Amino acid sequence: MIPVGVVGFSGYSGAELVTILSRHPQVEPVLLEHREAEDRARPLNYEGPRRLPYSPDTGLPLVFLATPPEVSIELTPALLNAGSKVVDLSGAFRLGTVENYQRWYKTAHPRPDLLAEAAYGLPEFNRAAIQGKRLISNPGCYPTAANLALKPLLDASAIDRTAGIVCDAKSGVSGAGRKPSLKTSFCEVTENFSAYAVLEHRHVPEILRISGLEEAELSFTAQLLPIERGILETIYFRTLNDHNPLEIYLQRFLNDHFVRIYPAGRFPDVRAVARTNFCDIGVQFDPKTRRGVVIVAIDNLVKGAAGMAVQNMNLALGFSETAGLL
Repeated sequence: MIPVGVVGFSGYSGAELVTILSRHPQVEPVLLEHREAEDRARPLNYEGPRRLPYSPDTGLPLVFLATPPEVSIELTPALLNAGSKVVDLSGAFRLGTVENYQRWYKTAHPRPDLLAEAAYGLPEFNRAAIQGKRLISNPGCYPTAANLALKPLLDASAIDRTAGIVCDAKSGVSGAGRKPSLKTSFCEVTENFSAYAVLEHRHVPEILRISGLEEAELSFTAQLLPIERGILETIYFRTLNDHNPLEIYLQRFLNDHFVRIYPAGRFPDVRAVARTNFCDIGVQFDPKTRRGVVIVAIDNLVKGAAGMAVQNMNLALGFSETAGLL
């Protein structure tokens, strides 16, 4: 078994990552304690993964960073210099350019060299660039769903971009992370449904970067569902030609293990993908009016975070892409 490190294992994505790695046939998770506040509570008979104080010189072939962007930027250079590959689950290296990062994170990026170097870890579209890479930036949850739904249709010129695209995105509360806040407290969330970060969501530039859309062509709104986990996105567009979107999906994802396409007239829901690394897609379009609707569902903690990270690790270390995930 190859040991791989996890920094930030007490957060929701980090804990999900440890769960997946613990059943992986070729790796052993090692919990790297980076902060004094790291959750140490455990039963007296605990026999889970071993723990080590964080150090970049542990000799681990790969380390996952389930940490805030500023922490990932702080830790990544030393880990790379020590010879470890890094799969980062934050937004630290996702946006490709310092200009994008400055605009959406409201601060300068201190390592533009690593920002430019990082492979964007969406295997369904970027598999060759991920294989063997030493720094992989895990995609955000909303962009994962949106790009898997949009890019095949855009690549096939099946969408009228001049008509605009609307992405109505809903997520469970775990997408906000484990850190307590008033907005995600029980009394604020239960029996409620609310939008947030309207026209300012940090995941928008990821959708644009991978799909090739311009910002003016996409209207994206994130909303908070009163559930633990899951993302459901309803995407509205106008078709441009006689191509059948369903046939485009079936052809594009024919050899992708984690994208499931629903037959005509059927649509996914969050329960169908809970605790799996699947992305489920259903589409309906009306040739007469050129209206198209795509429904796409993922688990924000698995395909939208930890599962995708393991998928990227598998590619980086030369394992089967599905190892530990199917």
